[in-house]
Amino acid sequence: MGVLTGGRLLLCSRNEHKAAELRTILRGWTIETLDRDDYPPETGETFEENARIKARFGRVHAPDDAWALGEDSGLEVDALGGRPGVRSARWSGEPNAELLRELAGAADRRARYRCAMVAIGPAGVEVAVEGRLEGRLATEPRGSGGFGYDPIFVPEGEVLTVAELAEGWKARHSHRAKAARALVEAIAAAG
Repeated sequence: MGVLTGGRLLLCSRNEHKAAELRTILRGWTIETLDRDDYPPETGETFEENARIKARFGRVHAPDDAWALGEDSGLEVDALGGRPGVRSARWSGEPNAELLRELAGAADRRARYRCAMVAIGPAGVEVAVEGRLEGRLATEPRGSGGFGYDPIFVPEGEVLTVAELAEGWKARHSHRAKAARALVEAIAAAG
């Protein structure tokens, strides 16, 4: 089966930044957010487990013609033993400043963005995918685009941070873009 060119996804999140990125990446798809106040806690030990928690919650509230999409992503820093990892969104009040403080003078600045997506279809079919973006952390924030750790993350093969690169670059190369493309292929293969 070929890659689907459209469909309906209910992103089980209130994060409009992620929804906007997905709308740019998955042109032809209808992407809505699930605006709820009663999301279950993200208690998973992995990005995929947290994404699955969101997708299962969303499936209960999703329209009959939509896939419920749970997404969890974050940053892993080698010199910090993989921290902040699954706690990336809740790690610190000022996560970029905290990371730069912890890495002050560190030679090893390797890091990666990871994104796990779990989607559950109307018939209960579940697919899980992951996307990664390898890189390193800059010594200071640069750029005004993107969100989260983008001002300090320099992708492999680049000299600019994600926040300095154009949105078009992010839509083609980010961890979320890679996961979203894999998701569409997995949904198509699931029938």
